[in-house]
Amino acid sequence: MELVEKFLQPTLPDPFYWFNEPQRYQLGTGLEIFTDEKTDFWQNTHYGFQRDDGHCLLTRQTGDFCLMTHVEFRPQVQYDQCGLMVRVDSQNWIKISTEYEDETCSRLGSVVTNLGYSDWATQDISSSHKEMWYRISKNGNDFLLEHAYNGQDWHQLRIAHLHKASGQFEAGMYACSPIGKDFWCRFTMLRITENTWR
Repeated sequence: MELVEKFLQPTLPDPFYWFNEPQRYQLGTGLEIFTDEKTDFWQNTHYGFQRDDGHCLLTRQTGDFCLMTHVEFRPQVQYDQCGLMVRVDSQNWIKISTEYEDETCSRLGSVVTNLGYSDWATQDISSSHKEMWYRISKNGNDFLLEHAYNGQDWHQLRIAHLHKASGQFEAGMYACSPIGKDFWCRFTMLRITENTWR
């Protein structure tokens, strides 16, 4: 199993589909997304709200897999973010990204949502970073989340578990702007391969 997509054609390739299609996006030199206003993914914890209206370009996956992407981004407003998403449904999912805080600091991290409750694990990094590599490896219902600055030297962010078992997952890229709009990002590639994390 190997799927490598660079989004060089003017139309969406099979087998990808939109969840919450953005009003503006472009294909041909990667996947460029311009986020709609006040879009987000979060369930309940601490803040009390439920949001499931960020933009995802997904494909269906079964069994174990490794999901990897490279993305360039130009955040403008607090919490602008883009990265990888693995979903069972609105109440059970994982995302990994860099969330913009201000011109000095951003938060590299992840959200794991189990049974309708999200957590948020982060580490501070400089907002001078304008591109990132992300990787999610699935082994059963356990997941290894990693990032790299150069696509070669990978750093573990966390190991997590999704409690709800599912024969089929949705996996792909996401972007959202919980406060602002028109956050620009470009995914230059998405690669799905066999899982090698044991």
